[in-house]
Amino acid sequence: MPLTKAAPRKLAHTRVVTCQGYQRDDGLWDIEGRIVDTKPYRFQNRDRGGWIEAGEALHDMWIRLTINLELEVVDIDAVIDHSPYNYCKSVSAVARNLIGLKIAPGWTQKSKQAMGANRSCTHLTELLGPVATTAIQTIASAKSRLGQNKSGRSSNAFLDSCHTYASDSPVVKQHWPEHYSGDDRD
Repeated sequence: MPLTKAAPRKLAHTRVVTCQGYQRDDGLWDIEGRIVDTKPYRFQNRDRGGWIEAGEALHDMWIRLTINLELEVVDIDAVIDHSPYNYCKSVSAVARNLIGLKIAPGWTQKSKQAMGANRSCTHLTELLGPVATTAIQTIASAKSRLGQNKSGRSSNAFLDSCHTYASDSPVVKQHWPEHYSGDDRD
């Protein structure tokens, strides 16, 4: 179902975030994220030759986390293809501070600390959230396919992480009755 009809308006900015998870031949996993910001109008920018044209990327940034099945970052690559300032491109190497961290509760805070507030790129740091979610989705599916979930049911690792996975929800009651905490417990 689409959103309700919007008031009359004019497009001012577009941000596209794309994340993909890949299984590598060596048993590791690559999780890639890309963020692209564009404007529907031309505007001045000194570092990019005077102007950034309508539809041209203001930001075009990539990050690739290489992880294992335990969601530990074993390698990383970050690239800034387009940014408003040439100086932005010098921060890509700071992403290597993430090597050794695990995507687990506390990831957001730990990854922000590892990146360093004024030593990294806000946009690459923000991209780590959807990349982490993509990693979890990729690995959860893989573990199920690889038979690491012997019960034949989905893992309950997401218990109490959102409305649907709340311990008193009908979804938890149906899929993980042993974890259900609603008033109508059998």
